[in-house]
Amino acid sequence: MLEIAENGRTWLLSGPTSSYAVHVTEDHELLHLHWGPRIALADAEALAVRPLPDYWPFESPLDGREEYPVEGGPRFTRPALSVRTDERRGTEWRFEAYDTEGDLLRLRFRDAGLLVTLHYRIRDDVVERWVTLDNQGPASLELLRADSATWTLPDRDGWRLSQLHGRWAAESRLTSSPLTYGEKVIGSRRGHTGHQHLPWVALDTDATEERGEVYGCALGWSGSWRIAVAQLPDARVQITGGAGYDDSGLLRLAAGESYTTPVFAGLWSDGGFGGASRVWHAYQRTYVVPDAERDRPVLFNSWEATEFDISEEQQATLARQAATIGVELFVVDDGWFGARTSDRAGLGDWRPNPDRFPGGLQPLADYVHALGMQFGIWVEPEMVNPDSELYRAHPDWVQYQPGRKRTELRNQLVLNLARRDVQDYLWEQLDALLSSAPIDYVKWDFNRCFTDAGWPGEEYPQRLWVDHVNALYALLDRLRAAHPGVAFESCSGGGGRIDLGVLSRTDQVWTSDNTDPLDRLAIQHGFSQIHPARVMAAWVTDSPNTQLNGRVSSLRFRFVSAMAGVLGVGGDLAQWTEDELAEAREWVELYKKIRPLVQHGDLYRLRPPRGGLSAVQYVRGDESVVLAWLQAQHHGEPVPALRLRGLDPTASYECLETGEIHRGAVLLHHGLRTGLRGDLDAAVLRLRRI
Repeated sequence: MLEIAENGRTWLLSGPTSSYAVHVTEDHELLHLHWGPRIALADAEALAVRPLPDYWPFESPLDGREEYPVEGGPRFTRPALSVRTDERRGTEWRFEAYDTEGDLLRLRFRDAGLLVTLHYRIRDDVVERWVTLDNQGPASLELLRADSATWTLPDRDGWRLSQLHGRWAAESRLTSSPLTYGEKVIGSRRGHTGHQHLPWVALDTDATEERGEVYGCALGWSGSWRIAVAQLPDARVQITGGAGYDDSGLLRLAAGESYTTPVFAGLWSDGGFGGASRVWHAYQRTYVVPDAERDRPVLFNSWEATEFDISEEQQATLARQAATIGVELFVVDDGWFGARTSDRAGLGDWRPNPDRFPGGLQPLADYVHALGMQFGIWVEPEMVNPDSELYRAHPDWVQYQPGRKRTELRNQLVLNLARRDVQDYLWEQLDALLSSAPIDYVKWDFNRCFTDAGWPGEEYPQRLWVDHVNALYALLDRLRAAHPGVAFESCSGGGGRIDLGVLSRTDQVWTSDNTDPLDRLAIQHGFSQIHPARVMAAWVTDSPNTQLNGRVSSLRFRFVSAMAGVLGVGGDLAQWTEDELAEAREWVELYKKIRPLVQHGDLYRLRPPRGGLSAVQYVRGDESVVLAWLQAQHHGEPVPALRLRGLDPTASYECLETGEIHRGAVLLHHGLRTGLRGDLDAAVLRLRRI
């Protein structure tokens, strides 16, 4: 809901439980008024008349109170907007007007020929903010920095900052620490979202999993980015974030050009970290992820079974085995195209290898469909091997610095997707590929970071950092429109490209290349702080885990770990015993029963994965499912009890696996004991209200 004061200078956005208010003064200063529990418009108007403190001359009364700090004037805090022209640097804006369109609020400010429009929209309790910059003047200008938003927190003592950090194969690790004076900066300077940090932060003072105030912010951008959390000298806290990591130059806008920042979304919750997560999940399922109401199918991916040594006959054999255990989507991974017999050749040549697939992909796709499964393939369109037809024809199409060695990582270079000719080539190749066979799914990979991000001959080469991502978005949008039946998965060596921007164009994400089921519990715990199980791809692979750590784990533990998200199988089924295949069939059948709860239900993190027992619960309507893992147990130690969440405390629930009856608010442990037997085991319990 959007409310506007009679004077047209105070605006209040309200969701079911929270409100957000801003005010522009007679001096054209845009001030933040409130973000937190729901208030009335009269309350916002009362806040608007409070005088600013008199801090001069060594501190600014605007710092920590401005809604969107610009560079220039009486300000010392980090600017969200930094603009340079041939004559001057900084912004001296004046409020021009506001307008609304449904629940969307636009506030317009002008500095000479630069029109700055701040956009606001509240969806449930998530506030979306972004900025449009229009150069309406006669000369060009440079955007050194153009952040999406600055978030201002209320005065509190003892703020604590939570973030998700990591690296390849160890993504999404949750960490929390006290916020101290100065700035904490996270981000990526790698050209993609990165394995090192997810673009999300949360702040609290004393919240638990299910109680207390939590403020969270998440950026929807799939390239380099930066979020800065600052505790200012007067203890006020602001969070600023947007595209680009450095302030050395983002874009140059010629006369008549404009730039729209990515969305920076924020929410307030008084339901603790679990309550904040459930709001984030519902928001993404409702407003962000395409076709989120549809169940994602159980997937088999051939990579770990075959790697590069593939053929049509071999893939057909794997498809038959996958179909017998109930798989719904069969995916051919790397190695089906060009001269791709290793990672040294073929990237860029998106045509089936004639020796391996003499009739193209259609015969295999038709065979997979005849087995009752969908058919998918792997691609990495933004990359090229020097040993490829594409590179030999167009060596100038890659990112490189003139006179410098072209750095190869994983034997590949990054195509300069900011170039129109590269965009046209990829559209032609991928459109032809998706038209050549009945393909239902594409795993879109990105297996190296930007290094030599140069664009020889371009007047403003820095633009490739932003233009590459926008071209990626445009290509995905165009492919989805032309092939509406095709689902897309975002992958970047695992979890290197996960954010609200790419999730608005893909159906799921590859969470991590680490498929070890025990390691995955911590990765999935961190991932769930912001993103829903509906997009979290998780595989059951072979034991021992030869791809990573050699750990041995039961098939039961591997399946229950992967069933916490979008279930997939990635092991070499040809090496599984008949007993293992029969057990796998039972787990897949069970997953299909609980899939609506896992992919569309409300998540409750009952116990974090810190050793011993960990568990999550999903609730949807009158049904619930508990997934539990016993990571370690001392001899003679009983399995701890779990207090379930999200159920009616006055109702009774039938445990479908054991036939026991449980009250909605009681501790549950008898059923767990039937499922957890010994070290590294797991259990699934389904509950239904009776």
